[in-house]
Amino acid sequence: MRHFPSGSLGRFIAGAAKVFGCVFLASCAAENHAPPFANVPYEAFSRSAAVAVALREWRLWGQRVDDNDGAGYVQHAATMAERQQGLWQRVGEYWWEGLNAGAPEAGWTGKHDAEGKVFPVRKNGDYAWSAAFISYVMRIAGAGPRFPYAADHSYYINYAARAYHPGKLLIAENPKTYAPRLGDLVCFPRGWAGNLAFAALPTPYLFPAHCSIVTGGGPGVVEVVGGNVDDAVTMEHLHANAQGLLTGNRENWFVVLRVLYARN
Repeated sequence: MRHFPSGSLGRFIAGAAKVFGCVFLASCAAENHAPPFANVPYEAFSRSAAVAVALREWRLWGQRVDDNDGAGYVQHAATMAERQQGLWQRVGEYWWEGLNAGAPEAGWTGKHDAEGKVFPVRKNGDYAWSAAFISYVMRIAGAGPRFPYAADHSYYINYAARAYHPGKLLIAENPKTYAPRLGDLVCFPRGWAGNLAFAALPTPYLFPAHCSIVTGGGPGVVEVVGGNVDDAVTMEHLHANAQGLLTGNRENWFVVLRVLYARN
């Protein structure tokens, strides 16, 4: 069984308020905790930067690869990567630097809530950090205020699926007709939303989902890196056809988020 925690209902309700209160996220930029080189940015936002940041984090977590749907993985406080010294702090940095200042989740770590209290493993799903990881990668790579940083993937999936406007950074593409490129985000819905289709986007609500960033590939393969996969930053290899279109995978990879980088 894979471990993509479901998150709490409270987070979805809070997120829904953000969705309706801010349709075009570029106009909702907030202060953040990122360093100047990312905020200015010192270099143009590029595919190579986003991929390099994601792969750097993957190496830091031990170069984990899971192409077996988490077979044999068991969550236990003593062995979960996100609760180990040096790594729970790293998750804290994803939350702190990835999200905008003032986000209620910004003070979380891989095992602490915003008050510094260790939460039990059974509550792990309420502190799912995969979207914080993507937000961190985009922020550090220099995406600036145009990326819709969020604690829930569906927030920026819905953003990408809305009508284009100048300055928009993400475009939702149908994986049946668009082959993901380096630096794009590929996503699937989870739990009660597992059968959601591309045609249903954007939704008027938030839903549980997971997104990973494309870091490589080859004939019939798309290589992706995601956060909070088996409670770590983990690489997966997805099946693709000769045209590079995703096909034959266990998960319902129902949307590709094309990132409008300034350069390769």
